[in-house]
Amino acid sequence: MKKMLILLFFLLLTSVNLSAQDVAPTIHWWNERVFYEIFVRSFYDSDGDGIGDLQGIIEKLDYLNDGDPATTTDLGITGLWLMPVMESPSYHGYDVTDYEKINEDYGTNEDFKRLMAEAHARGIAVIVDLVINHTSSQHPWFTLSQNPDSPYSDYYIWSDTDPGYGGPSGQQVWHPFGNRYYYGLFWDQMPDLNYRNPIVNVEMHDIARFWLRDMGVDGFRLDAVKHIIEEGENQENTPSTLEWMRGFNEFAHTIKPDMLTVGEIWSGSAIVSKYVPDEVNLAFEFDLATTIVDGIRRRSKDAITSVQRQALELYPPGQYAAFLTNHDQNRVMNAFRNDLGSAKVAATILLTNPGVPFIYYGEEIGMNGEKPDERIRTPMQWTSDPDSAGFSSSTPWEALDSSYETANVAVQIDDPDSLLNHYRGLIHLRSQRPALQVGEMLIVESSERPIYSFIRHTPDETLLILVNLNHREIADYELNLVEGPLSGTPAAELLFGDGEIAAPTVTANGGFESYVPLPVLPPRSSFIIRLG
Repeated sequence: MKKMLILLFFLLLTSVNLSAQDVAPTIHWWNERVFYEIFVRSFYDSDGDGIGDLQGIIEKLDYLNDGDPATTTDLGITGLWLMPVMESPSYHGYDVTDYEKINEDYGTNEDFKRLMAEAHARGIAVIVDLVINHTSSQHPWFTLSQNPDSPYSDYYIWSDTDPGYGGPSGQQVWHPFGNRYYYGLFWDQMPDLNYRNPIVNVEMHDIARFWLRDMGVDGFRLDAVKHIIEEGENQENTPSTLEWMRGFNEFAHTIKPDMLTVGEIWSGSAIVSKYVPDEVNLAFEFDLATTIVDGIRRRSKDAITSVQRQALELYPPGQYAAFLTNHDQNRVMNAFRNDLGSAKVAATILLTNPGVPFIYYGEEIGMNGEKPDERIRTPMQWTSDPDSAGFSSSTPWEALDSSYETANVAVQIDDPDSLLNHYRGLIHLRSQRPALQVGEMLIVESSERPIYSFIRHTPDETLLILVNLNHREIADYELNLVEGPLSGTPAAELLFGDGEIAAPTVTANGGFESYVPLPVLPPRSSFIIRLG
């Protein structure tokens, strides 16, 4: 009887522990990181051929993170996302011809391993773009697939007749070749792989193993995830796609259990969130990114608050990738018509967000860029040099953006009011404050539409983030938090921003009423206040 009671007690204790684990948020290493997206071709040219390369990234790593936690002169980046580095006939690299070979323009496999070692020595994790939906039409697999009798014929999606339907945007997706047609969602030079063929699955698993084990990467940014497997004319987010992604994600984690998968699923949040956490660890939050930029332009918190609340409800705590714009979109500075104040408050919202922040290279200095794509991927602007902006000792592969004279590192690095130093200060503050990395988020109600405010808190710390989205100062406002984590009579300490701070009077529910932290909020201003 005694043994039976002990067993029952043990089982009860185990079930309680499991229940607590199910409820408590899971903290992963990536939640403590700030990622920086690099287009290698445009970051820094080390050998003077006008094309950025892996050695160029190595030479500029100290700008991103010098490896010394005691210094704040670097940007403070702790994660890199490298856009495609594999062999490809295109400048962008999203049509791969050899998944296990570094693009010759960028260097060699050994150069990549050296970059990994240098990044890891500085505490920087590195993930690479893995293009899994399609290959280049010049890939040997596709060349061999063109013969119906080849063992590679089923590596791609072929039809003897034209199925007669277009893609999700009405684009041509069935492309003629001889007497047959092949499926290519994005372009006739990018044929889609056929993942209903088990051999193709094995091939992609082997490629993932190569990058995780042999090249040492910390994970993948997975391109065009929602298009992996079509179900007839249903070409996005099919049940087959989710099932395949779940299997790939599980396999990759057997190779490297702590690796990271970040999915590009360019759909609404309700759909994107279905992929997290089983199909991918993180997914880019496109709705939130668009809403942040639009909300700042409209000088209104309303839509930002609504979409942010939705993200908090849809995803496991902190398990989405936050960003402003990326390599497929016009740069955020163009969206703001070069308004520095708008860019600064956008950076504040991004870098205090519960999601894992991703910064597009050059965003921190306010680089411009509008489509076509080459013009949103122009060379990084290091100096005011009119020939190459410090990117290369020869003519760059793509012409500079006209913003290089002022939107460059050299001009901004010692200017305390620059966008670069705004980003730098926020990134370092985030790295020092667990509440900004993994803390719960509570939206604070504000009396004025242009004031966006929220709490980030852990059991040890409560931070109030306060942003004035308006181009004018606001003096008559109140903040209200119905229920919160505060107690007693908290002090108020200003961690970011300028001004004299008042402390709130805490309500019985741990919140505050009619709180006015500063008498006046300057135009496009940001504040981070430690309470308690």
